[in-house]
Amino acid sequence: MTIEHVEFSESSFAQGGQGTAADYFALLKPRVMSLVIFTAIVGLVAAPGHIHPWLGFITILCIAIGAGAAGALNMWYEADIDSVMKRTAKRPIPRGAIQPGEALGFGMTLAAGSVLMLGLLVNWQSAALLAFTIFFYVVIYTIGLKRYTPQNIVIGGAAGAFPPIVAWAAVTHTVDLGSIALFLLIFMWTPPHFWALALFREGDYEKANIPMLPNVQGRAETRKQILIYTILTLPTVALPVLTGTAGLLYAVGAGFLTLVFLKDAVDVYRAPEGAASDRACKHLFGFSIYWLFAVFSLILVERLLNLPVLM
Repeated sequence: MTIEHVEFSESSFAQGGQGTAADYFALLKPRVMSLVIFTAIVGLVAAPGHIHPWLGFITILCIAIGAGAAGALNMWYEADIDSVMKRTAKRPIPRGAIQPGEALGFGMTLAAGSVLMLGLLVNWQSAALLAFTIFFYVVIYTIGLKRYTPQNIVIGGAAGAFPPIVAWAAVTHTVDLGSIALFLLIFMWTPPHFWALALFREGDYEKANIPMLPNVQGRAETRKQILIYTILTLPTVALPVLTGTAGLLYAVGAGFLTLVFLKDAVDVYRAPEGAASDRACKHLFGFSIYWLFAVFSLILVERLLNLPVLM
């Protein structure tokens, strides 16, 4: 069954408008938000200079609200897709708990509020970057790329990589090489992370007519691309050191973690089709989440302990 065969009309939401606080919280994609908040905190702490703790808190709060707004707008636009995919069918809109219009209004209000609050209370450079991040995720990725190109994850991954840059700009009023290094860590991580998921959720994406790489170019090509992007992560992980953002603890820890990441990508590439391939993909997907949190944690620990950078 493809998405064209699914009836998804206003009658599908006849019971809408009964959403609870938990339903609206689910619209914010809290698991994604947790990653956004954490990487933004690292960007805030790693940035050179000083920001008042209260303004730092407002910065992280606005970034979190902006990320939630993007999640709500994504769910509004993709309600038809979510209704036919197993892993998303229980989201608030497909369940009928929240109507699409309610999600749209909720998301737009949060988006405008987060940008205005960040601009008025912190600075307009970071606010402009937050606005662009929301625009990129909703318009460029969700509306413009996801349904039309298998490169959706590669290009769209930039949206998830912007939070450290936004937080960095809240401190420095600008974007420099250190913040770009943090951006590139997330940007290069995104394709192998999501393509591993796409490999063992291939049927879901095919049913929804989303052109993820396994459905368009095949599983073998997807495994090869996962390996290529993971290899490219090796030089990328050195950039925080080269830009003077990280030190020895990060260099050793991140280097080791990235070699493990690469080993898991090789396992995915070599695994025979079937249960062994699915196990390898699930393992890579799980470790990739740990890898990103751990790599950013190393930078955070160095900053909190005031350890010297290497450059």
